[in-house]
Amino acid sequence: MATVNFSVPDDIRQEFNQLFEKENKSAILTRLMQQAIEEKKQQQRRQLAIDKILQLRATQSPVSAADIEQAREELRR
Repeated sequence: MATVNFSVPDDIRQEFNQLFEKENKSAILTRLMQQAIEEKKQQQRRQLAIDKILQLRATQSPVSAADIEQAREELRR
């Protein structure tokens, strides 16, 4: 297991220590780091999906509202 050393503002450290006085602080920080990792991965997946959609849109011809309405009507029949 690794040791991590980082700086936080004193007021944050004090409040954290008070609120989590009787808890395993290493476990709490580990969980927070895992959540941050998952959030970052999710942001990356979203950005990739957005990029793919924009790339696809750039290669397709625009469709008019009338064409969309016509396709809807045909599907309803």
